Amino acid sequence: MDKKSLIGLGLIAVILGVWIWLSGPTKEQIAQQKRIKDSIEVVNQKALQEELKKEAQKVTAKIDTVSQIQTLAVNDSTKQALTKQNFLDFSGAVSGVEKVVTIENEKLKVYISSKGGYIVKTELKEYARSGNAKPLVLFDKDSTEFALILSAYNKSKVFNTSDFYFTPVNITKSGLTMRLMTEKEGSYIDFNYTLKPNDYMVYSDFNFVGMQNIISSNVDEMQLNWKMLYPSQEKYIVKERQAATIYYKQLENKPDYINPMKEELKELNDADIKWIGFKQQFFNATIIANTKFEKGGSLIETSNRSAASDVVKAARTELGIKYNHLPNEKFEFKFYFGPNHYNTLKAYGDELEDIIPTGWSIFSYINRWLVIPLFNGLSGLNMGIVILILTIIVKIVLFPIGYKTYLSGARMRVLKPEIDELNSKFDKNADPMKKQQEQMALYRRAGVNPLSGCLPMLLQFPILIALFAFIPAAIELRQKGFLWADDLSTYDSIWTFGKVPFISWAYGDHVSLFAALMFVSTLIYTYMNSNLMPQQNNQMPGMKFMMYFMPVIFLAVMNEYAAGLSWYYFLANMMTFLQNYGLKFIIKDEKIRAEIDENMKKPKKKGGFAARLEEMAKQRQAEMNKARSKK
Repeated sequence: MDKKSLIGLGLIAVILGVWIWLSGPTKEQIAQQKRIKDSIEVVNQKALQEELKKEAQKVTAKIDTVSQIQTLAVNDSTKQALTKQNFLDFSGAVSGVEKVVTIENEKLKVYISSKGGYIVKTELKEYARSGNAKPLVLFDKDSTEFALILSAYNKSKVFNTSDFYFTPVNITKSGLTMRLMTEKEGSYIDFNYTLKPNDYMVYSDFNFVGMQNIISSNVDEMQLNWKMLYPSQEKYIVKERQAATIYYKQLENKPDYINPMKEELKELNDADIKWIGFKQQFFNATIIANTKFEKGGSLIETSNRSAASDVVKAARTELGIKYNHLPNEKFEFKFYFGPNHYNTLKAYGDELEDIIPTGWSIFSYINRWLVIPLFNGLSGLNMGIVILILTIIVKIVLFPIGYKTYLSGARMRVLKPEIDELNSKFDKNADPMKKQQEQMALYRRAGVNPLSGCLPMLLQFPILIALFAFIPAAIELRQKGFLWADDLSTYDSIWTFGKVPFISWAYGDHVSLFAALMFVSTLIYTYMNSNLMPQQNNQMPGMKFMMYFMPVIFLAVMNEYAAGLSWYYFLANMMTFLQNYGLKFIIKDEKIRAEIDENMKKPKKKGGFAARLEEMAKQRQAEMNKARSKK
């Protein structure tokens, strides 16, 4: 570029500068523009604040949880403002990254989430679901929820701890603390969890530090909510649903439960509560207070989930926790996550063993004193063999009853000629009371009691009823195979034929061989028993029909019941056959005939029952004669 070009560019620059200076705003104009700009900025800020305020007013009334704020269609600054406004000192715990920390021992592995600070999954290492490998998952994150409901700032706010992110601290293999921090220094809530070696208990507590100025001063209780969906663990979900329920123990009462066949919401306002147990067929998850849960506002509820193929039932509880507004306050409790094993539960105390159905009233002692000790003492043997040993023991104990039953039948059989002769004296129009009176006189002379054969049989029912209640719930039989059955705690199937109208409803969709053996042996036993006392069957033909019809009904029930129970009944029948066959060689009819003849020679004094029966017959005869005379 030459000298003339540079001079030309310089002149152009000078001219432009002079023009800009001459055409630019004065100092007064600049000041005016600044004032206008500042005013516009103030107006814009006011408009933004007004917009945030209006947005907050629109949604605040609808906000209950953090997730509702997060899903609102507003910008981040609005969400932050809403979070601060709605969660105050807890706003710092609204967002975070979920972490799941595990603690474990030889029996349990427990998963605890930082989102909510609660146990979201529990594995039982020694057990497996039906058809799966170990461990058994008692529940998982998708099937449970656990939260404290916090009333804060004099009831102006209600918070749910499951909305907040906790910070894991003090982590060891067997314990940790989940800490819920607040914006106030020195104020936090700890959820503590500890496992001991070889233990099904998780020892826990809520520790409130510096929360007395946040928790509402006019609230003396907090609410603890626990919900669970029972996952299917077994082969037959129908039986799981018939067993799944909630058990509970109030301080002043024995443990009680919701009827498993019902959906029910039950308020527990009459007494403080010690524990609540979510019971499945063979396992349970139970929360136990070291002191008590408050009765006010506490409840339990079960509801069915029949449409779900992998969910047995839904359960929930609401429990009151005392809060004393102290600077440092702790509520201690524990969880039991484990099997419905009688001795294990009994060792923990608090009547937890009552979760297991051992039978009603006095029948339960048969299981508690005989069956359970036998199952535990012989646990090293195959459980089918253990049931065989149990049957032998029961038959030995009941042998005196069996002996009297057979002897009574033999006496009635030997007395048949005299009974036939007496029956021939009365036609079908004869007075039945007169006939019965003479029959009783014959029995009295012969020294025979017709009821002696029935009474021993009735005395066997407590054992049958006790086993009927316990064996399907005995975890000792769970997944224990024997012969063709792979699990004695549920039905065995040698043929599954699917759904057939009416048959499926009345009988099922399969054939249980153990139930079939029980049915056939019961029919044979009924036939043999009827031959022992034929005259009783002739006198009561309707009873004979019922004796053969009841095994049919029993077959329909047992076809879907525990194979272990059918195996026991089959063995009991077979041993009865052997017993009666042996007694035939001991109790000879000739000897009994001689005893009856000898008794008939002796004068007989009327017993109390015979005297009352004869008096009733006389009164009945007098009434009939009086009625005839009026005609």
